[in-house]
Amino acid sequence: MKRQESALHVVVGLDGSPSSHAALRWAVRHASLIGADVVAVAAWDLPGAHGWSAPAVDTDFDEEAAEQSLVDEVHKVLGESGAAQVRKRLVRGNPVEVLLGESEGAEALVVGSRGLGGFRRTLLGSVSQQCALHATCPVVIVRPTVDVRDSGAQAG
Repeated sequence: MKRQESALHVVVGLDGSPSSHAALRWAVRHASLIGADVVAVAAWDLPGAHGWSAPAVDTDFDEEAAEQSLVDEVHKVLGESGAAQVRKRLVRGNPVEVLLGESEGAEALVVGSRGLGGFRRTLLGSVSQQCALHATCPVVIVRPTVDVRDSGAQAG
């Protein structure tokens, strides 16, 4: 799982959540300031692959479709020109383990504050919390951007 990188790089975790999209935008801005590459990483795993819950089989999972979904997500967030500057990696494994492994030797690991799973009331998602505790590089946790038009707030 450990990757060897010779150039400066920033790793960002993507899971389709608004906070992961904000993390991607932050990572691209930061990387441009320090002259680094951006590596967008999405993790996938089979149900039951860790621990006991069900047989580790997902007959509906299509890795090619998942890779295309990652490419589409990056394009949606950054546009065509921005997406062309980002390396995209779909990696099988537990999201925390994947992100920790992919970020070894990185300038930073950037993650959203909350992903798609878990509890709505938590301020910090379990993946971002575990990355902050165990990463070997600096970790940036980004909250999703809020559009004031959507929040009910009015400009004064």
